[in-house]
Amino acid sequence: MKKYISLLMIFGFLFLFQSCASQGSLDPKTVDTLVNSQEFTFYAQRANPTNYDVINVMNSMPNATATRLLNLNGDYTIDVSKNTLDVVLPYFGRMFNPTFGSASDNSYRFTSKDFTVTKTQNKKGTWTFKFKPKDVKSVDEVNIEVFKNGKAFVSMRSSDRQPITYDGYISKTEVKQEKEKL
Repeated sequence: MKKYISLLMIFGFLFLFQSCASQGSLDPKTVDTLVNSQEFTFYAQRANPTNYDVINVMNSMPNATATRLLNLNGDYTIDVSKNTLDVVLPYFGRMFNPTFGSASDNSYRFTSKDFTVTKTQNKKGTWTFKFKPKDVKSVDEVNIEVFKNGKAFVSMRSSDRQPITYDGYISKTEVKQEKEKL
């Protein structure tokens, strides 16, 4: 009887780990379709600040881990379409020209309609997008690296702040409905 219980426990753990490992990954054909259409949304799950002041503050908090990753809760996204780049991401780090009185100006919240995009693919099948917005004064470049399983890595380079990176995944862009104000 103990052998059956231990076998059931082993299969239960294997099933649990298999289901956890499969979450958040897409079929490579779906990823290729999204990348080729250039219509997708990046959902940020973690922020990776490069400023050691932020990292030291994070490590000094009670029950802090030794990593410099910040888990993000909320709808932090980059919506990519053929003629619009809509970015809503938080920022953790040193700003050289902060805007006082407006917290939304101190994060990455912008919509660019005038940008150049370069799309390349390496030998392993990873896609790299380089967006250079011309109508946003503080952002020099947005790099999105999309892997075959749908996971993605974003790096932001600005003229007025230190670089930051984000981990997450891509998905099909959802249609957002405008709510009319009454």
